[in-house]
Amino acid sequence: MFEKVVVANRGAAAARIVRALDGLGVKAVALYSEADRDAPYLAEAAEAHLIGEAAPTESYLNQDAILDVVKRVGADGLHPGYGFLAENPGFAARVEAAGCRFIGPAARWLEAMGHKTRARDTMKERGMPAGAGSGVLRDDEAALAAAGEIGFPVLVKPAGGGGGIGMLPARDSGQLLKVLGRARSMAERSFGTAEVYLERLLERPRHVEFQMVADRHGNVRHLFERDCSVQRRHQKVIEEAPAPALAREAVVALADSAAGILGAMGYDNIGTVETLYDGDGGFNFLEMNTRLQVEHGVTEEVTGVDIVAAQVKSACGHRLDAILPADVEVSGHAIQARVYAEDPIRFLPSPGPLDVFRPPRGDGIRVDTGYAEGSRITPYYDPLVAKVIVHADERNGAIGKLRDALDEFAIEGIKTNIPFIQAALGNESFVSGDVHTGLAEEVVASLKA
Repeated sequence: MFEKVVVANRGAAAARIVRALDGLGVKAVALYSEADRDAPYLAEAAEAHLIGEAAPTESYLNQDAILDVVKRVGADGLHPGYGFLAENPGFAARVEAAGCRFIGPAARWLEAMGHKTRARDTMKERGMPAGAGSGVLRDDEAALAAAGEIGFPVLVKPAGGGGGIGMLPARDSGQLLKVLGRARSMAERSFGTAEVYLERLLERPRHVEFQMVADRHGNVRHLFERDCSVQRRHQKVIEEAPAPALAREAVVALADSAAGILGAMGYDNIGTVETLYDGDGGFNFLEMNTRLQVEHGVTEEVTGVDIVAAQVKSACGHRLDAILPADVEVSGHAIQARVYAEDPIRFLPSPGPLDVFRPPRGDGIRVDTGYAEGSRITPYYDPLVAKVIVHADERNGAIGKLRDALDEFAIEGIKTNIPFIQAALGNESFVSGDVHTGLAEEVVASLKA
């Protein structure tokens, strides 16, 4: 096992990783920016080091500053969390070159799966179902030609990154020409490359993803699926496991197939295979995230597997049969709500002080956060305040438990999206399990009415 691991992240991600490392008997080295110097999880780490000013480019994206800490403290592992440098192959290679193990897939996997069109082609060639799409578009003429082959409506997507950034729909050729420039500009700013491609735009699909766990010895298993269909601006807000109102046989069969494909390819750490379900019984490969997911907690709650610990053990060289139980089954139902510091209708960030911050407590309620009362939500980072995760014997019980927990969650000093989440949890389509990626717009319309 590792002796000392640098946690190259912040907020709820850093707090969760520090806790997992402590449970493994590993010394956690926390990093923080000037804006996060009072973060409560810093006191839980064995060491904490300032790496720069508040701006991400000066701190959590500052590779030199992070690697300087790695060398100074003699760390033998680095956990990147999610976001920031978690899927940067150049950074992963630099960590390994410094004599420190990158706790995540090897740089070659970050590279292979980080480029969306190459990842789609790779998985499709090996039997993963995928919808119609293009390669990287050379120019506007190529985009028009590709759209003609795919058929409108289409979705313009960055080839170099995900997270919903730069994804713009087009329903005809005129609209396509208008949004291409915007999509390229957003992609360049966010991912360092202006490459974009097209996919067929599915109307009201479901977002279903499969959690994978692999070791460095060619073994891959899945921990079933999560439904992440409730999204605003392509960003997930509510996630649950198992996916409601889907045939278990079809879901498990695709999970088994995806694990087999990754095993044959030699994948070597945790990852998530993301798909869109088109409503007619078909799954379409979307992308693969080669990192810990924000929503990993719902899978942990229904399987009993500590995914962060599994990731650390895998990076350390443990075999899968020593990382996971022989038989993993889904028990009950779990739902996660991402509580953001934002306006609940316009989804605009609402930074400010947490004058009151009293998370809910109780059996089957889990809150992952990087804040405490008196903390300040700054404008420099993602406005996620906390993840509220509940577990119950069945889905209706989980919905009720989450609604009660959010009612109990006392937050003052900022606006939050809790009214939106509560409206979504009470939405007739959500309650029935008829979830889809357009549900957020319906919920916002109901709040405005």
